[in-house]
Amino acid sequence: MSFALILAVVAMPSLPADNDYQLGRNWLCLPGRRDACAVDQRVTRVSVDGALTIEPGPRPAHPAADCFYIYPTASLDPGPISDMVASSDETDRITSQFARFASVCRPFAPLYRQVTLTALRARLRGEKVDWNEERGYRDVRDAWRNYLAHDNRGRPFVLIGHSQGANVLKRLIAEEIDGKPIQHRLLSAILPGTSLLVPRGKDVGGDFKSIRLCRAASQTGCAIVWASYRDTIPPPANALFGVSRDPAMEAACTNPARLEGGSAPLDALLGFPWWRGGVAQGVMPKASWQVDGRPVPTRFARVPGRLSGECVRGAHANYLAVHVNTDPITPFDRELTDEPVIGDNAYPDWGFHVVDMAIVHGDLLRLVKSQSAAWRAHRR
Repeated sequence: MSFALILAVVAMPSLPADNDYQLGRNWLCLPGRRDACAVDQRVTRVSVDGALTIEPGPRPAHPAADCFYIYPTASLDPGPISDMVASSDETDRITSQFARFASVCRPFAPLYRQVTLTALRARLRGEKVDWNEERGYRDVRDAWRNYLAHDNRGRPFVLIGHSQGANVLKRLIAEEIDGKPIQHRLLSAILPGTSLLVPRGKDVGGDFKSIRLCRAASQTGCAIVWASYRDTIPPPANALFGVSRDPAMEAACTNPARLEGGSAPLDALLGFPWWRGGVAQGVMPKASWQVDGRPVPTRFARVPGRLSGECVRGAHANYLAVHVNTDPITPFDRELTDEPVIGDNAYPDWGFHVVDMAIVHGDLLRLVKSQSAAWRAHRR
């Protein structure tokens, strides 16, 4: 080793000690446990005429597949890297994005030392903030290896991550799964809120060498990826998601509601707390919610007929163009999908990012069920 390299190694800051993912405290969700995934999953269905109907949560099941989930940037810890003490910052994301998947797969969600929302907001304000993403990746990698060694037992699995979580999983898939024997157990990788690059006009290549994009609900071993923007506020030149800086590559987009392409209604499961105004403006300080003076008794609301989406190639990004049906507009629509709530008018570079998962949540649950059934049929 050269003297210069020795100096470089010595100068590198040491990472904190590895976590032991054999310990239950380092997981936010595990199968059969009362934790962040064991929540009230009833849904308030809001009809076009404003009538409210309570739908029961999904019945307990014994699914054949597992889901391994990495949450997005959520921690409000004071430093640039979060600690290993879970708060509502992390558990709220779990509840909103992942808890309902427990009806279609066994849930696994590790706590990890992520880049914090505190640091991200500071950078958005123009402050100089240094962070090391390696610690968070190594945590997720260690949790994944622990899951494979002790819990998988040959079962098919789904990988789910949003935003920072999707970026971490992209690297994990490239280094630990893509082209390796474990790949044959992959049902799908669900990676919203990032840019997954493929050669222009192709479904495979680029960031993943052998994992194709999903183009049918019964296809397995594939990737589902999208970045959502309101169709009336398309991605600008400084768009953050669904972009490629390589002229030979494009960002993939697959519509979870219609993988083969084209427009389709979106089965959204919306709820609180939403990040009013987007990442830069913070989380709505709500413990419960009401609209137009009427209390909404559940955390989630389903709004059939209100949203539709289609993957499109825009001037600056490939993205899921989300149409909000405003005929007629109701107070619920303003509360759930209005521009000040989502924040895409003030921050068009972010688009619908904060609700990437919510707007297709029901569609994703059906996809995992369909892929699990296809896996079982293939194994017979």
